[in-house]
Amino acid sequence: MNKELIEALELLEKEKNISKSTLIEAIENSLLTACKNHFGKSDNVRVNIDPDTGDFSVYAEREVVEEVEDPALQISLEEARGKDSKYEIGDIVRVPIESKSFGRIATQNAKNVILQKIREEERSMQFNEWYRKERDVVTGVVQRYFGRNISINLGRADAILNEAEQVKGENFRPTERIKVFVLEVKDTPKGPRISVSRTHPELVKRLFEEEVTEVRDGTVEIRAIAREAGSRTKMAVSSNDPNVDPVGACVGMNGARVNAVVNELRGEKIDIITWNENAAFLIENALSPAKVICVVADEESREAQVIVPDYQLSLAIGKEGQNARLAAKLTGYKIDIKSETQAREMGLFEQMGIDYQEEGVYDDFQADFEISASENDYLPENYDEQDSMQ
Repeated sequence: MNKELIEALELLEKEKNISKSTLIEAIENSLLTACKNHFGKSDNVRVNIDPDTGDFSVYAEREVVEEVEDPALQISLEEARGKDSKYEIGDIVRVPIESKSFGRIATQNAKNVILQKIREEERSMQFNEWYRKERDVVTGVVQRYFGRNISINLGRADAILNEAEQVKGENFRPTERIKVFVLEVKDTPKGPRISVSRTHPELVKRLFEEEVTEVRDGTVEIRAIAREAGSRTKMAVSSNDPNVDPVGACVGMNGARVNAVVNELRGEKIDIITWNENAAFLIENALSPAKVICVVADEESREAQVIVPDYQLSLAIGKEGQNARLAAKLTGYKIDIKSETQAREMGLFEQMGIDYQEEGVYDDFQADFEISASENDYLPENYDEQDSMQ
């Protein structure tokens, strides 16, 4: 019987991922509960279980007295010496308790204590397992819609994809496998409550970590992400290795890596740009694919003035202002975009200290720029700097 007990505990340990020592502790507590129900108290009861053999003993510690007032806590000197003649008044005698003598109710209560402990440990293990996966990406299976929310099966637990965390236009079929971002894990009496998201910017970051080895091992670092879920994402990356092109690493050969992420996001467009510590160059990169004439960025106010060629204005702003909006989110700057003509009419070139040359400027737009006197401004090569430039 003891061998069967150990085998059962080892089986539970494998299936439920609950340690054998915890299960043994649960059995010990159940026997103490049974003693309390049978004798009315269990403060002096001790239970020992051998984790290797399964042998167990239950005994009560009773004090040797001349006259017994509480049989559960005391034993007479005569009875004690009947067990061992060395006992004296005040000694503690261990009296074995036969668990077979417990009544049906006490036994049932002991069983309930064991089952309750197993449920608690299973719930605790499940919570800890998913709590470690918080802020990570997992794959789940769509189960069903309830209201506007979706139930996602994650294996040993279910998650909830709330309407607010769903991408507009995405529709899922039952049994369809999707990747979701674990937003929050809460412990509840019924088990962990897991909230997931398909709109969080970190979802894009985790997907690139899965697809791009250089991102996963830290060679390429994702410095910032701005996302409008279901439409477009801008991501700034940098490399810790001068021999590794961060943008190329994320794009992959023939766009294989970025396309894998785009497919998972159901066609969402992704712009990958190079991170630059210089705010002006970062803003210029963030406004890609639009070309920029010059940028003046104020670090204190976190504002930037950008001038673009006339034919690039609509591209820089983007449809419904999306390109400029995402660039602002990515860089953390409030960006004011003006066309070349607007800047000339408003006198912005003079305010910036730029000697504007109208003829021939930008006919051949060059990608090379000279850093101006301020590290957060830049100008194309065909501009002349003035002594008053700040």
